Amino acid sequence: MQLVQIDFANFTPLASLLGGALIGLSAGLLILLSGRIAGIAGIIGGLFSGGSWAKGDKSWRILFALGLLLAPALWSLFAPLPALTMVTSPVGLIIAGLLVGIGTRYANGCTSGHGICGLSRLSLRSLSAVISFMAAGFVTVFIIKHLL
Repeated sequence: MQLVQIDFANFTPLASLLGGALIGLSAGLLILLSGRIAGIAGIIGGLFSGGSWAKGDKSWRILFALGLLLAPALWSLFAPLPALTMVTSPVGLIIAGLLVGIGTRYANGCTSGHGICGLSRLSLRSLSAVISFMAAGFVTVFIIKHLL
């Protein structure tokens, strides 16, 4: 059994703390200013569903999605982006993405909607969802790393 090892050369607790604080601040501002939950799956899903096109509903979703896509470009103006390393094949990546998408639909939300916004609102449904997808992730990693 392999113990967890921290790569202290690339350990960035302050940047991680700042990033988490900014996510919390943006989620809090979204719900306070608009009454909407910052659940990425729901926001992006609303762009593609036919029933969610009320006046003004489309524009904020597009701006939110653009913010997600443009944030790395903005970050790169101030600091280098971290190196990306793929540890799976393109097929593995596609399968993983599809499984996450299916799980998100079944859970009626994702880590941002349930894990950040739902838990902060003390939602039992979100707690159940977070326990379920974290347990599934732990089991999947164990199977892939230790049994296959």
